[in-house]
Amino acid sequence: MKTGFVSIFGKPNAGKSTLLNALLGEKLAIVSPKVQTTRHRIKGILTEPGYQIIISDTPGIIEPRYKLHEKMMQAVRSSLEDADLAVLLTAANERLEETDEVFNSLKLRVPAIVVLNKIDLVSKQQQEAALAFFKSKDYCRDVLAISALQHQHVDTLLQKILEYLPEGEPFFEGDNISDLSTRFFVSELIREKIYYLYQEEIPYEATVLIRAFEEKTTLTKITADIIVQRESQKAIILGEGGKMIKKLGTDARTSIEAFLGRKVFLELFVKVRPKWRDNENFLKEYGYL
Repeated sequence: MKTGFVSIFGKPNAGKSTLLNALLGEKLAIVSPKVQTTRHRIKGILTEPGYQIIISDTPGIIEPRYKLHEKMMQAVRSSLEDADLAVLLTAANERLEETDEVFNSLKLRVPAIVVLNKIDLVSKQQQEAALAFFKSKDYCRDVLAISALQHQHVDTLLQKILEYLPEGEPFFEGDNISDLSTRFFVSELIREKIYYLYQEEIPYEATVLIRAFEEKTTLTKITADIIVQRESQKAIILGEGGKMIKKLGTDARTSIEAFLGRKVFLELFVKVRPKWRDNENFLKEYGYL
């Protein structure tokens, strides 16, 4: 049986979360058009007859500006430590030299496949030039072009991944697709809606904390705090007459019900915590360990 840990690395907005979801065939990681949507290491477990792959989606690689960013880069480093294989993902329209610098900075000790994503955004000639560029790099064992969003060549990538994994016993029993808690995924689904509904700085300066999660006979009751840094941001989250937070609650509840497969009663509150992104105690409380 093939079994091992595979970590996806790349710059922000390369499509890492979309690729994780495509490989799993399930929506596990939240996605949005905005950069830095992923803040945690999210492990998905893909178990099929003959193999088990533990796939990690990681935050986009950036220069930290806050303690929150430092925690995000810690998640990248932890994914480097236990990986059997690295998938180095880059958007096809990214600058090759900049991406090469990022990949080199990882100082990989395991084999790496460079995956060119979003191939619908470039010409065939550009695609071939990018593949040739990365194929010449010392860290690259193999190259492949895909579209994670359109599920183009994702099955081919899966077969390539299996070629590099060792044989061994599965690490996880049963049919779970992640080792993270349901509460974590619920908070992420709420945060995903914040990324879609609010512009400017709000998504980057907000986080979500699940205060209560009660499974009752007919529904699940969830209470969540939306944490922001300033009173002005709280007003934007609420909207005039509470219009925006009502929309946020409705959209989030729909996604959570689809995820849990049952009815949900969702209560949202907005709390102001100045400079929470640079406060070690707040970061721990909000799950950024």
